[in-house]
Amino acid sequence: MVADAVVYHPTVAHYLKFVSTTVGRDKLLRTLQYFARFYAWYLLRTNGTRAEVAPYEAIKKQFGLARKLLRFGKNVEHFKAAALAADSKASLPDPILRYATVGRQLGYAGYLTLDAATLADALGVRKWEGAKRAQREAYRFWAMGLLCSVVAQTYTLYRLREREAKVDKKEGEGVVESKRIALERSASQLQLLSDLCDLTVPTSALGWIGFDDGFVGLAGTVSSLIGVYTQWKKTA
Repeated sequence: MVADAVVYHPTVAHYLKFVSTTVGRDKLLRTLQYFARFYAWYLLRTNGTRAEVAPYEAIKKQFGLARKLLRFGKNVEHFKAAALAADSKASLPDPILRYATVGRQLGYAGYLTLDAATLADALGVRKWEGAKRAQREAYRFWAMGLLCSVVAQTYTLYRLREREAKVDKKEGEGVVESKRIALERSASQLQLLSDLCDLTVPTSALGWIGFDDGFVGLAGTVSSLIGVYTQWKKTA
């Protein structure tokens, strides 16, 4: 039967596995949140009415709040990752990559800690006068983490070029190594693009760069789709 073919299709099983992860649900919500941000801006720029814009503004706000709830407590994971990276001289022998990884994890940990501190205020449970300041400081930590990630990915691409220059593609092992480098380069380039897109969010929120909501919304949508793609591959 058609119903059986759909229910038992491998893609359905993969989708269920994907949405069962917090990261998977977060990336889907994030994609919709940032697309709504872009589309609300687009409607305003094309003389859309407030009634037309309101649903997308609501999606942006409510999905943002839902994501804030989903990432509550995730700061512990990044503090642990920073500690592990600092101690992992065997798995991260290159000091530049090790320090960049520690900086990235500490940046994300600081962002999530301060973001969690504003949760009660965002939910309307308990108003806090320092919530706006805490959120700004959270954005600073996020920007720091993203900049460290950009440094790490740029350096990784540089080292991959060095490795590739030493490969003899005429030999069997050289061909295998060349394919491995190509895969690593693709992953690093994708992560670098995601980080650069994400940087538009804290830099615009802090007023460092004057990106409008349309640009930030599009950039956020791109990085979110990259996140969906990456998590989809992980749950395959």
